[in-house]
Amino acid sequence: MDVLSDVLAVMRSGEPRSARVVWNAPWGQWFAPVPGAAGFQVVLQGTCWLIRADAEPLPLTAGDVVFLPHGQGHALADSPATPVDTQACDPDDPEFAERYADRPSTGTGPKTVTLCGAYRLDPAQVHPLLSSLPEVVHLPARLDRDLRAVVELLCAELERPRLGTDALIPALLDALLLYLLRAWFDERSTTAETGWSSSNWGAALRDPAITAALHAIHSDPAHPWTVAGLAARAGLSRAPFARRFTEKIGRPPLTYLTWWRLTLAARMLRDTDAPLRVIAGKSGYTSEFAFAKAFRRHHGTAPGKLRRAGSER
Repeated sequence: MDVLSDVLAVMRSGEPRSARVVWNAPWGQWFAPVPGAAGFQVVLQGTCWLIRADAEPLPLTAGDVVFLPHGQGHALADSPATPVDTQACDPDDPEFAERYADRPSTGTGPKTVTLCGAYRLDPAQVHPLLSSLPEVVHLPARLDRDLRAVVELLCAELERPRLGTDALIPALLDALLLYLLRAWFDERSTTAETGWSSSNWGAALRDPAITAALHAIHSDPAHPWTVAGLAARAGLSRAPFARRFTEKIGRPPLTYLTWWRLTLAARMLRDTDAPLRVIAGKSGYTSEFAFAKAFRRHHGTAPGKLRRAGSER
């Protein structure tokens, strides 16, 4: 398994939402915080400013992408001096696209076009890879070709819906998130910006030894892995591997393995009707009792209770 794809597949819940919005200066719009979601803004045409309560205004130009992995509230405006409409624009609103796409503008000044939206994430399954990201990820207009192509395809579908658009948009939004994170990690792995250190998931994904161990865990989580076995996959001796893994991932190898197994188990309980014994086996446990005990200790609830709660939503 590719670790990044695996992580996002487990974290994502529901369908992402997006809308293409046209603004004419003067304009300013507040975007509500969305707990348990990650928001994004793409400037397709013109310029604007990202405004947050705890930071200096950030100028944005055509091609810039802003990703808010923790769902932080923010505003966009044509100028930091323009009053912001405080009636919250909520990207998690089921009618978001209809409510905000091509909305009428009272301004007569220069036009700005943005693509905005949000990804719904399961707060109980948030992976440390995403948790390690800053409040705002800003990718300037020098987008790589693949990310630019996804943005163009997504805009085309939003502007001119055709047969298959309803299926294409969620797939393109998922691709946008993957390319965005890939671009961020690639950029940070080759720079020494403040806050980017060796004890970071981005650095871990660029470390061949740690990546080999993560690949082993993610491709076969039910395997009876030991620290020595994972070290062999990483091509290191046991003690240096354990130290290096813990430094980069933030937790020891077997602690991460247990966390990932029980995270997958929670997902299977919510999304499938597989018997408990099957989920226990796929999670690396030889008995339902041992699995239920570990699950309750980790998630604070019994497997059956979590499944029933999911079916009632």
